[in-house]
Parts: sequence; structure tokens; C-alpha cells
Amino acid sequence: MPNEFSLSQLWLLAGSFEGDLNSIEAGWQVSPDLYGDNNTRLFTYWTSDAYQATGCYNLLCSGFVQISDQIALGATISPLSGYGGRQFDIDILIWKDPRAGNWWMSFGQNCVLGYWPAALFTNLAEAATMVEWGGEVVNSEPGSRHTSTQMGSGHFPSEGFGRASYFSNLQIVDASNNLQPPGNLNTFSENAACYDVENGYNSEWGYYFYYGGPGYNDRCP
Repeated sequence: MPNEFSLSQLWLLAGSFEGDLNSIEAGWQVSPDLYGDNNTRLFTYWTSDAYQATGCYNLLCSGFVQISDQIALGATISPLSGYGGRQFDIDILIWKDPRAGNWWMSFGQNCVLGYWPAALFTNLAEAATMVEWGGEVVNSEPGSRHTSTQMGSGHFPSEGFGRASYFSNLQIVDASNNLQPPGNLNTFSENAACYDVENGYNSEWGYYFYYGGPGYNDRCP
């Protein structure tokens, strides 16, 4: 839909949503307004004042410093998972350099994309106080009904592997830069009839969740 987007990402947060929120974000998104097409694209975002005056996507303002010449921010991701077919993952890791204080991001197993300089942030100067994973859409309520913009695969999490989108191997980076399982893991859906989430744990995926949905449907008018 025009003026809408759908994304899946992780957030590193510190501060208050009332005005001084610091946020580092990365994942994949479909945004016709931003890119001029419906391709699934790798993106980053940051803000230091709750999305008011600071921050931007990718390299559209000074902020994120890209050091890799192998992968472009905003590039189309390929191949994509197919409904009932082969599933593909992307791996994103964000960690803090304890000496310089910069926040670094890697994509895949061996590609360090770049970093957010410590000077961009106030509340994220020391650490994130919350980490979130999930999906988000813009609902412009076309025709006075809920948007049909899909989240994830466009299918509910109850359909499971090969049909619903998922996050797996959820981990956080501790103060010693070691990976740890997340604590106090909670789930939230603004309207489960439109988009939902189901979490779990197993030995292969660790902590994981399925998420998403079609948006507009008989139960989501």
C-alpha cells in the first residue's frame, strides 16, 4: 500500500519514549516510499530523541559509518523464503565496543558492516536497557478499514515452520561481550486478530518465535 511499510527487525533501546529514547535498529523491510519498489531490503535505523529530530535509515544522514564494501545498506535481500518451500535466514549481531563505546553491526557470519558512533547517543552511551525483536507495519486504514499490508510471510504463527515467519536463536550480548540467552522474555501483539506472535524454546533454535499475519481479514476489519 502507498505510504505504508512492513518490516522485521531488532531494537536496542534506552531512555524514555516520551522524548529522550535512544534506539538502534536493524533488519529487513519492504518500503515502496523509501526505495521505490516492493523488494525486501536490508536496513538500519537510529534515533537519539524518540524519532523527533534525529536519526535516519541507512546512510541517508550522517550517523551509521559503513566500513564494508561487500554489502550495501538498503540492498535487496535474495533469495527469499517461500511459503511451503525452502526457508532462508539472515543473521544480524549488534554489540558495543567497550573501549571506544561504538555500537557495531555484523551481517551473516563474517561481514562487519559498520558502526554507530558513541557520540550519537546519550542513554545508549553505557548499555541498552531493553532489546526487542519483531515485526511492524504502518496501518493507514485505507477505506476506513485495517490495512492488508502483511507482516512477515503474511501468515499467522500458528501455521508454523515453512509457512510463518520466525526469529530464532535469540541472544543478547552481556557487559563482557559474551552471548547470553535473553532473560524476562515477553511477547506482545497490538491486535492478535491481525498479526500475532507465539514463542518457544528448543535445542536447535534456542529461544525463538513465530510472528506475523495478513492484516485485514474477517476477524480484523
